[in-house]
Amino acid sequence: MKVVSSKDFKLEREVEYGTPEQNQAVKEIVAAIKKEGDTALLRYTEQFDRVVLTPNQLRVTPEELQAAYGRVEQSFVSAIQAAAANIRAFHARQKRNSWMDLQPDGTILGQIIRPLKRVGVYVPGGKAAYPSSVLMNVIPAQIAGVPEIVMVTPPSTGGKEGIDPYILVAAAEAGVNEIYRVGGAQAVAALAFGTESIAPVDKICGPGNIYVALAKREVYGAVDIDSIAGPSEIVVLADETAEPAYVAADLLSQAEHDEMASAILVTPSQSLADNVAAEVERQLQELPRQAIARSSVENYGAIIVVESMEEGISVVNRLAPEHLEIVVEDPMGLVGSIENAGAIFLGAYSSEPVGDYFAGPNHIIPTNGTARFSSPVDVDDFIKKSSLIYYSKEALLRDGKTIIELARREGLEGHARAIEIRLKNEGKGGDGYGEQ
Repeated sequence: MKVVSSKDFKLEREVEYGTPEQNQAVKEIVAAIKKEGDTALLRYTEQFDRVVLTPNQLRVTPEELQAAYGRVEQSFVSAIQAAAANIRAFHARQKRNSWMDLQPDGTILGQIIRPLKRVGVYVPGGKAAYPSSVLMNVIPAQIAGVPEIVMVTPPSTGGKEGIDPYILVAAAEAGVNEIYRVGGAQAVAALAFGTESIAPVDKICGPGNIYVALAKREVYGAVDIDSIAGPSEIVVLADETAEPAYVAADLLSQAEHDEMASAILVTPSQSLADNVAAEVERQLQELPRQAIARSSVENYGAIIVVESMEEGISVVNRLAPEHLEIVVEDPMGLVGSIENAGAIFLGAYSSEPVGDYFAGPNHIIPTNGTARFSSPVDVDDFIKKSSLIYYSKEALLRDGKTIIELARREGLEGHARAIEIRLKNEGKGGDGYGEQ
């Protein structure tokens, strides 16, 4: 793992939106799903997943959900149940209520909060299956009050036996019973536009590969999406009190996600930098996903040595990482200086996997520096808001001429006259007020 000074490290990571060929392929897939529905969906499932299905086989049956419990350990079921309880408790505190403000003149202003009606959750397969992502997407939507939650996941995540049973158990524990064995860009398009077998949704959330990300970008506008997720990231801001073995392990916990994941240590301590570099190499030798993690740390990882902790904080804020660990003697003392980070982990024992799986905050967090302006998935992602305006006659007579003034300054005479006709009808319009 390379050790560099902040002056020699390129802080801005370019956002990648796929090759022209990948973008074109996704456009063609989305167009085919819109035009052909299930026919195209089944064709692409056979082409990309090597699984032949009929329309009747798209949806996972209740019997399959129940059978999945027999294919997993009871310890996993207990772990999922405990994690779900923590996630539910954390997100329950985010729930909003509608409100109204009755003013003395009879005017009522307010906001009506409603859940989205139908949400689609994408659960990836590929290099690994992620049952934890099921909980992180579904539970906030449930707390928001979404009545229909549908899940899609590739049919080959579990090898010859189909969908990974751990994903199915997580879905069952989360209360999802509408699940389809489709993945990739074709699944995203099916959720967005609907097919004969899958009804369209209002929003699509959940991570996936580059084709899933590009498909979400392609259908945005027809439906809402959570984000266009990039490769996972971790930054550890540490001082000389940090344990090198802990820091190295946490860096590798993200590097093992995929070859493009980014793992970075920022520290003013040269000795910590050297010791962590050595420890990363030692731990890599024993990591099952060594090839993936090694590619990640060699191509997108770094240990950045800064002159001071103040400079380190500046580097962190410029990186705006998905995950930030602050492993210093007084981590709480630095929190107020952190402006850009998706999730902040404080102290030596708040290892990033604590948040990924169990603590309760959501692990779907902004990547590619977008923590500068966006936030982790939460209950607000699954609601919509309507403004409520009831203006009394007294209020309109009081404010009408001011509204007319603003409308006419923008050249919108129809707006002005909609107010003016009411003022004139009440005898408050003034002589010749409508003349130009």
